[in-house]
Amino acid sequence: MKKTIKHTLLFICFTILMPVNLVQAKNSENAALNTVGNSADGDVLCLPGQETSLADDCLALGPSEILNHLTGIKMTYPLQPLPAMHPSADLNYVNFQYAKLNLEFGEKAGVFGSLQDAVDGTNPLRDIYAGMLIYLSYVQSADVNNNHYLQLASGEWVRASPSTYRDFQGLEFSKTPTNEFGWVINESQPHSGPGYDYPTLNLTYYREDVIQIFDVKMVNGIEWYLINFNQWLDRPNVRQVVLNTQAPEGVPTDRWIEVNLYEQTLSVYDKNELVFAALIATGDEPYFTQPGVFQIYEKKPTENMSGAFAADKSDYYYLADVPWTMYFDQARALHGAYWRTLFGYPQSHGCVNLSIGDSRWIYDWANEGDWVYVHDPSGRTPTDPTFYKQGGA
Repeated sequence: MKKTIKHTLLFICFTILMPVNLVQAKNSENAALNTVGNSADGDVLCLPGQETSLADDCLALGPSEILNHLTGIKMTYPLQPLPAMHPSADLNYVNFQYAKLNLEFGEKAGVFGSLQDAVDGTNPLRDIYAGMLIYLSYVQSADVNNNHYLQLASGEWVRASPSTYRDFQGLEFSKTPTNEFGWVINESQPHSGPGYDYPTLNLTYYREDVIQIFDVKMVNGIEWYLINFNQWLDRPNVRQVVLNTQAPEGVPTDRWIEVNLYEQTLSVYDKNELVFAALIATGDEPYFTQPGVFQIYEKKPTENMSGAFAADKSDYYYLADVPWTMYFDQARALHGAYWRTLFGYPQSHGCVNLSIGDSRWIYDWANEGDWVYVHDPSGRTPTDPTFYKQGGA
């Protein structure tokens, strides 16, 4: 009798502590609750956390069933943090200052031998023609008549606007987590269940918040992620890191970099353990990042990148001093992208763009010859090698 009362009190306490609507009550559970201590066989509720397979002398219902369910989706109560941390903020530092040329396509900017010539607009040494992206690096600046003038490493002066770069950083792991995780990419409010018909909860997740993912359900063609007790976010607002500690086919070692084109995430594995993960920006249509298995064939601490693919050169880009470049597929490379303001979306000409801090982490970890596995689980990215040209930033 005392044992029965003790188990009943434990159930009541646990029910009060557990979030409402975590799992729906079943008729069998309700019946068991009404007969605790009165069963003809003398059955009582299992202690919370007792495994069903070991519960030969108790009913695996109520809190025990809830905990068994949580164990099945690798969810603990209370939730445990990821075995991860942001890398040192020092990795965000790069010994360059960057500026953007704010010109319309077809316009040009003069490059001058002195600040005074630049202010007067006389005696240009050469011209820079604008394209889609024109970024320069400079060594000093001067403001004259409310205009910005910058001196290039060559000693020349040009009128341009100084720019800043994102300090976003991924996660460094001490061991592989037990469940998937990811980032919120749009400010959003979770729903109480997997679907838009469930109420929106009165709390907000912000862009680049790290979340854990415990369950995934497809509802009306949209993936929904369980990110906390009774909190679900939809695929348009989430980018997931899908764990895979087995070397992909074609990778003969226990260390590799995985690029997931569908999720726009990058994972680094060493000794078959996850050691790093980040949001990225890969090639946008029609300049896709090519799926396949590659090897890093050259590392360069800085690189000037330029190119154009459109017939009218309207997509021309020039990017000075691109940091931490690792070529793996013709002109396609992993590298820092100081001109990117958002990660988590395809945007490049085929390269894998990372924040400066994340590219530095990978650059320090990677060796020439290391493997890069690029894939698209959705199957939307072309896989025919003849589709792909040299590629670019």
